[in-house]
Amino acid sequence: MLQPMGYHPKLSNNILIILMSYFANLGVPRMGEILRPTALATYEGVPFEKGLGTIVTERVVDVIMLLSIITITLLLQTDIILSFLEGKGFPLNKVLLLLGAGSIAFLFFVVFVRKSNHFLALKIKAFVQGLLTGVLSVFKMKKKWGFVFHTCVIWACYIGMFWVIKYTVDETVGLSLTQLMVAFVAGALAMMFTNGGIGLYPIAVSQALAIYGISKISGDAFGWIMWIAQTFVVVVFGAISFLLLPLLNRNR
Repeated sequence: MLQPMGYHPKLSNNILIILMSYFANLGVPRMGEILRPTALATYEGVPFEKGLGTIVTERVVDVIMLLSIITITLLLQTDIILSFLEGKGFPLNKVLLLLGAGSIAFLFFVVFVRKSNHFLALKIKAFVQGLLTGVLSVFKMKKKWGFVFHTCVIWACYIGMFWVIKYTVDETVGLSLTQLMVAFVAGALAMMFTNGGIGLYPIAVSQALAIYGISKISGDAFGWIMWIAQTFVVVVFGAISFLLLPLLNRNR
């Protein structure tokens, strides 16, 4: 994403900076998104605003990928999810009514934003246009299909980790890929709303697996193994990156 702008950062520096930013996010939410362009500016001479612009575009693409996976998961597991909600005291007719009311409210909101000249509506329009510009810029890249391919591979690896971890708990071995995707969505949302999923991630994954009759003990074990494995990698390699980056760039 930086190459079309004339910048060619070292692969080693890119990897270390990304791992370092993930590590920083565990301490302070979104701190990594500030640290990353700062490090790129320091060690690679990439202007802060340009580095930040590519990161914003990445995040927009990530949101689109997550929403796509959520939609696919809901379509594939609609019956079991609705049955689970009914079992928890959420009647189907009320769930559908809530979804319908939410959709209508969203449409009214979109119409208001498009036609209104209120300063808040103008701010929202400018923000959405900026996001669209960022996403569409992906298709103006020289290696756009490479970017799309690697994005899909990254998200496939996220889901693939659930497939690997299921073999660590006897009760989850028989789960299918689509069932694991429900747990993935729950975990991904927990990551979004907390600091690296601390505390909430294992609970969210366990609750999702409970839909398929997985006991709380096995569900908690699965969730904690997932969270500890991810966090361990981020902490260890992030800490190493903090030490290595300035050592490998002593001349800067």
